Amino acid sequence: MIQKRSPDGTCVARRARAWSAAVTTPPPGSPTPDDLARSTVASPTGAAVIPSPAALVPGRFHIAPGLRDMMFASFFFALMGVLVKEVDSRLPVQHAVFARSLIGLILSYALIRRAKLHWLGNRPKLLGLRGLFGFLALLCNFGSLSLMPLSDATVLHQTQPIWTTVFAAIFLAEPTNRRIWLATLVSLTGVVLVARPEFIFGAGATPALHWAGPVLALLAALMSACAYVSVRALRRTDDPLIVVFWFALVATPLSFPAVLADPVMPSAYDLLVLVGIGITVQIAQLLMTRALHREAAGRVTAVGYTQVVFAFAFGALFFGEALTLLSAAGALLVIVGAAIVSIRRTGATPVPPVRSA
Repeated sequence: MIQKRSPDGTCVARRARAWSAAVTTPPPGSPTPDDLARSTVASPTGAAVIPSPAALVPGRFHIAPGLRDMMFASFFFALMGVLVKEVDSRLPVQHAVFARSLIGLILSYALIRRAKLHWLGNRPKLLGLRGLFGFLALLCNFGSLSLMPLSDATVLHQTQPIWTTVFAAIFLAEPTNRRIWLATLVSLTGVVLVARPEFIFGAGATPALHWAGPVLALLAALMSACAYVSVRALRRTDDPLIVVFWFALVATPLSFPAVLADPVMPSAYDLLVLVGIGITVQIAQLLMTRALHREAAGRVTAVGYTQVVFAFAFGALFFGEALTLLSAAGALLVIVGAAIVSIRRTGATPVPPVRSA
């Protein structure tokens, strides 16, 4: 058999085989097909699957989508805290809980109808348990915000990543590593520096706290951790929209009797604030639920520490709280802790081809 040679004398067939091996054999450390599948996005027409920008650029730093969702959720949770503080002096806390639940129920039902999903879900018992945990966390959190400064309530509530990591390891067998625990410790240290709670820094650092405020904030952290773990357990069976809908479905009837027991007619301005609470928490819940569907619970909740930075910024903006050296140092530690778990470095991998349908 006569083999055709190129002008430089190299056998064309041999060069073709070498090129095929170089293209089809991935170098050591390259992502598996499952990794590439997670780093691709469907084209708008559905005719092809296109690699995501992070997969296209080798050696670049990027933030995992689930952790980015949690950062935005933290922003809206902090904004919710501002709105609750704004209305708590004129309305009982149960009114804010009911308004948030009712608005969330309406919005969630509209979203699942639009997505053509059945509201019952696939695991209604676990969905109901998640809703109960969420309601208790919401009630305790709003109660602590009405009794404590925004920063103090936030620092105690932000102990929930520790409980979430522990509960996820126990009940879901999710692995933990030193990186997650280091990030949790660094961020928690920053949270304490930002809030400077009285029980650590003394009576001169912050106004005196009623004992019920810290207790409610810690209970909110524990209930939030239970809710996060249940959301994580539901990630393979139920859509995030269904999970958020069940939270509002359980919380609305449970919060209504307390409103009847202490009826207060809100003003037009208070109604507007209550609607704002419902919308901001609804957005935060959707983002948080999607984050927990995408990433391990310990990593997601560690990034949730960024809520403290947002809360302090809103406190300075809306309530005139001054920035101190300790607060600046604490905010920096919170950001560093979130970065430890959220930022990855992609390897120098070849660009996968576009797969046509």
